[in-house]
Amino acid sequence: MQLYVIEAGNFKLDGGAMFGVVPKPLWGKTNPADEKNRIEMATRSLLVEDGNRLILIDTGMGNKQDDKFFSHYGLWGSHTLDGSLKKAGFHRDDITDVFFTHLHFDHCGGAIERSKNGILIPAFKNAKFWVHESHWDWAINPNPREKASFLAENIFPLKENGQLNFIIGKGPLLEQTPFPFSILLIDGHTEKQMLPLLNYKGKKLFYVADLIPTVGHIPIPYIMGYDTRPLLTLKEKSSFLHHAFLEEALLLLEHDPHHELVSLRQTEKGIRMDANFSFDSYFNS
Repeated sequence: MQLYVIEAGNFKLDGGAMFGVVPKPLWGKTNPADEKNRIEMATRSLLVEDGNRLILIDTGMGNKQDDKFFSHYGLWGSHTLDGSLKKAGFHRDDITDVFFTHLHFDHCGGAIERSKNGILIPAFKNAKFWVHESHWDWAINPNPREKASFLAENIFPLKENGQLNFIIGKGPLLEQTPFPFSILLIDGHTEKQMLPLLNYKGKKLFYVADLIPTVGHIPIPYIMGYDTRPLLTLKEKSSFLHHAFLEEALLLLEHDPHHELVSLRQTEKGIRMDANFSFDSYFNS
């Protein structure tokens, strides 16, 4: 198995929304805000090469929305999904599987594109799309709190062409999966978010998606205002970090543009980041 980090693009989100009840003087130490109170965010995908399979974990937000939509998110930087795939030696048509941690727009939007005549089509024509069955039901019948994150143009076209496949299981840990990794199911952020847990070159590597979007979210109470069940996130994150620390796991952060791969340490205040690494320098140097 070979892994590649795929940078799909950078954006900004309101810092207050990203940290919920945590006061700005605290979260601002790790995630400084701009004049509009927005913090810098990444959309960092992971590409898993396993034999003849190329599995892309999340796709970023894509580029099919209009300028008004993107104006809210302060796009910045030069990363693109296609550019990062090319740098790794691949093309989107090479992708055999697209695995969605969940279907919020910044995680799945890049899977659907708009053709020249305006039709919504899969951006990965040769891939199977994978989502948890319970999360699919949650996303197609969105609650008012999450409705703005579940965009119909990102979700329904996934199924219309017959490429959609479901993961089934209550978890919390799914070890028998169609992938070369196990899956941890997390319900605090949204129903049945799926976190890939990988063994890679002698290390445990956890792709933590929106359980821990940035280094600033490692402290247990630092929970996003977007989470539908924050008290459950509190419990899930505490348990996850405890086991990750004991297993000396590395965390691959999906949304932190300045921290890609981090190790953990125990402190008087709880588990915190120990060291920050570039994925390539850690595994390929």
